[in-house]
Amino acid sequence: MQNDAIRTRKDEHLDVILAGKARHGRDAGFGDIRFVHEALPDLDHGKIDLGVDFVGRRLKAPLLISSMTGGPARAEAINARLAEAAQHLGIALAVGSQRAALEGAGAGLDMALRLKAPDTPILANIGAAQLTRGFGVDEARRVLDMIAADALIVHLNPLQEACQPEGDRDWWGVGAALEALVKALDAPVVVKETGAGISGATAKRLADMGVAAIDVAGAGGSNWATVEGERATDAADKAHARAFADWGIPTARSIAQVRAACPDLVLIGSGGIRDGVEAAKAIRLGADVVGQAAGVLAAATVSTEAVVEHFQILIRQLRTTCFVTGSANLTALKAAALED
Repeated sequence: MQNDAIRTRKDEHLDVILAGKARHGRDAGFGDIRFVHEALPDLDHGKIDLGVDFVGRRLKAPLLISSMTGGPARAEAINARLAEAAQHLGIALAVGSQRAALEGAGAGLDMALRLKAPDTPILANIGAAQLTRGFGVDEARRVLDMIAADALIVHLNPLQEACQPEGDRDWWGVGAALEALVKALDAPVVVKETGAGISGATAKRLADMGVAAIDVAGAGGSNWATVEGERATDAADKAHARAFADWGIPTARSIAQVRAACPDLVLIGSGGIRDGVEAAKAIRLGADVVGQAAGVLAAATVSTEAVVEHFQILIRQLRTTCFVTGSANLTALKAAALED
């Protein structure tokens, strides 16, 4: 029965997002950031280097298909298309929560995914709340081995859990359990939020635990309080969730805060990034890699080719932004001039 409930919940999540009802009440914050235009770039547009190292592999572009699917049967086709596209493009892929797969209720989360993307950085995924509910090092190794993953994402979603009718609201001890996992697991651990952002202070705490990277997943994209409010059947649950429609740290601000607090940590910027210009802005603010989830989900329900086309446009926009800021590579883009 619990497995059936997880499958149903995941399916409802996808329905809400695809229906366009999950949008955050706050903007991601990139509109106020403007690059200074370089009218005379001494560059060959085609030779701009967008490559970056990430969890032990080289990406052709600094992009991560962020976690979004995990339980329902239709996720098998979505995950397959995302993996094929990531392999073709030379970008990274993070799967959705593997809790259902670990409990035997998942679909499409097995070695077939790695076979479709042999050269792609693949990140496994589990929720932080599970760390005080029987999920430990052995289970972490199982989800890594399930898809031959390069790293483990532990996602933080306290707001979602608080707004989910069946959510896990007791987070006492989760921080200590996370630190113990980071220290014991013989694989990189990436910690991400799920749409409300990470503050500089929390990022410093995570860095001190020894995490390999942080994904801010800031406010401006999908709002999981809103998602849970949409799928709730009780009027009180809907009213409760509605108050958090604009809750969180906007993505642009979160990236800047985390980079200031953790100058040397690998940083993923995600949360409402719509195109390659905003991806460039995220990198300029301090991100090393840029993630996108809901923005590509519709394409992933169609075909691998649709996903490839979606990201090819984003990559072209990112390359052109580098071109018109005089940035030959991502290191130069990080120092590109901004308007006052």
